[in-house]
Amino acid sequence: MLVYHTGYQIIKEPDVHYGRKNADFGQGFYMTGNMEFSERWARERKGYDTCLNTYELDLTGLSIHRFSRDEAWFDYIYDNRRGKPDALPEADVIIGPIANDTIYDTMGIFTSGFLSKDQVMEMLLAGPAYEQIVLKTEAAAGKLSWQSVKILTPEDILKYRDVVKREEAEYQREIGRILGG
Repeated sequence: MLVYHTGYQIIKEPDVHYGRKNADFGQGFYMTGNMEFSERWARERKGYDTCLNTYELDLTGLSIHRFSRDEAWFDYIYDNRRGKPDALPEADVIIGPIANDTIYDTMGIFTSGFLSKDQVMEMLLAGPAYEQIVLKTEAAAGKLSWQSVKILTPEDILKYRDVVKREEAEYQREIGRILGG
């Protein structure tokens, strides 16, 4: 399977122990199988290239956990964001939807404590569903083979950011509707 990661460097050998433990699926190396979606994450940073890394991932022999946008997915994300121990320590790879509040600006409302768990889940189910693939173990990282890098131009980045802005506006309208405003 081809997978993609956008960042500010060529990453041939990712570190699964680098990154936030309180991300959606816990600590690991985050990618997607959707190149266009990976390009949307592109940002410019002075003095750095913006790199779209392409990899091939061989899932043979790995313990894979797949999530759908359902209560089990929500509970796993909810617990990870609150720093609870990983409920799936045996998983080498986790594949599932990205929680849209990490894509679009929700001003911290989901983790503010002012909303009930049911309200947060309803809002996380709003908007489009994009899939993330997270390598959780060294065994999984060993099955990832770097293929190439594409350096994104400032024009590319601007084009992708415009797509996100339009999607974000639609998403925020939907969140407003859910909150009754």
